[in-house]
Amino acid sequence: MELSKPILVVFFIQALYTGMFLLSKAAFNVGMNNFIFTFYRQAIATIFLGPVALFLERKNIPPLSFKKFWQIFAMSLFGITLSLDLYGIGLTYTSATMGAATTNCLPVITFFLAVLVRLEVWKIKTAPGIAKLIGVVICLGGAMTLALYKGPSIKLFSHPHLLAGHPAANQPPQTQTHSGPTWIKGVFILLTGNTFWALWLVMQARIMKGYPSKLLLTALSCFLSSIQSFAIAILVERRPSQWMLGWNVRLLAVAYCGIVVTGVAYYLQAYAIEKKGPVFLALWTPLGLILTMLCSVLLLGEIITLGSVIGGILLVGGLYSFLWAKSKEQMIIPSTCSTVVEADKEGLEFKVIEGTKNSPSIV
Repeated sequence: MELSKPILVVFFIQALYTGMFLLSKAAFNVGMNNFIFTFYRQAIATIFLGPVALFLERKNIPPLSFKKFWQIFAMSLFGITLSLDLYGIGLTYTSATMGAATTNCLPVITFFLAVLVRLEVWKIKTAPGIAKLIGVVICLGGAMTLALYKGPSIKLFSHPHLLAGHPAANQPPQTQTHSGPTWIKGVFILLTGNTFWALWLVMQARIMKGYPSKLLLTALSCFLSSIQSFAIAILVERRPSQWMLGWNVRLLAVAYCGIVVTGVAYYLQAYAIEKKGPVFLALWTPLGLILTMLCSVLLLGEIITLGSVIGGILLVGGLYSFLWAKSKEQMIIPSTCSTVVEADKEGLEFKVIEGTKNSPSIV
């Protein structure tokens, strides 16, 4: 049971993220403004996570300097607020399947940013370095395929979908799949949102050196993000009708994303990383794409195209090539380096600590 528990946990994590993609897209399909959605999501996450963080960390609250506060503010703005806003726009223009597919680029994008800020070293002439390059090229090919090639539709099932009775969702298939320019724009907006998400991971690695409480940092980030997203949303949409939730899919979507994803999924991710490491968790990312693709057809009536399938396969292939290279580097470093290397909890950056050649270790 101990061996199978991490597998069950990561499967459940991907199922939770599938629910996030589907409910977000469902809320947008019935006319919810994506900027308002981001505000409500972050506000509910703050209300849920804030008291929990203060209760559990009340005896170990680290000092917060003015400089550190503005660093966290900037991290929240770029990595959470703008990332989620762009994700919402891209999802509106594309589909839940596309939202899940583009997240497979996240490790590769994060690696590029980590190299730029010198948190990561890319040795291009080594076997892992070449594998990383191949993974990057394949991921780029997958992203371009998703954006530029649709191909014929793949109709798996023929049945009324979950939102078929709603007037905003009751559209012909041509409208639901969007026009070519809109689809291309949506894919690149999703990729830009993932770039901001990767920037959040890189910034978080630096900020946590001076503010080690992950739970309080997450709660404070959610609080600042809710203020930022409110400011953006109120500038974009001031009609009171758009801000009303009611007992419908809008309320369900923001509550699910704010509580289940921010609270439960993040905690389970920390558990999986602790038990099996970050690479094990990342290896299961494509499962979210498969689950989202099937559920979006069954529940939302989305149309899957051949281009989406081919692009998704390329993204997954690039991801696995990159992760293979990463695992090989972790095996090589202890035996060839005269320093101790500590892997970041996200598994995306490394920091070097002074050590000796005779006693290397990876934490």
